[in-house]
Amino acid sequence: MFQMLYFLSQAIAPFVVPLCFVCAWGLMFLLLWSMGSAIADSVKRAKRMHQIPCANCVFFTGDYYLKCPVQPKIALSEDAIDCPDYRERSLYI
Repeated sequence: MFQMLYFLSQAIAPFVVPLCFVCAWGLMFLLLWSMGSAIADSVKRAKRMHQIPCANCVFFTGDYYLKCPVQPKIALSEDAIDCPDYRERSLYI
């Protein structure tokens, strides 16, 4: 029994090191790919969020309970990016 296990271990020994090497670098590649993908998605999401114009709108109150009296359901959300009631604050001050 032990002789068969010894023979089997000697037979697969030349393949273990290269297999472990490839697996280790494969895991590193997947880790870096995942991190790069997460960073790219975060940057894309941040660019989209910076397009929300509510903070510069004349109707924006900044109040926690009623952020916008004209469009309260879409205030400070992605739906407010193309808000039909948006008026730039610097034009009216």
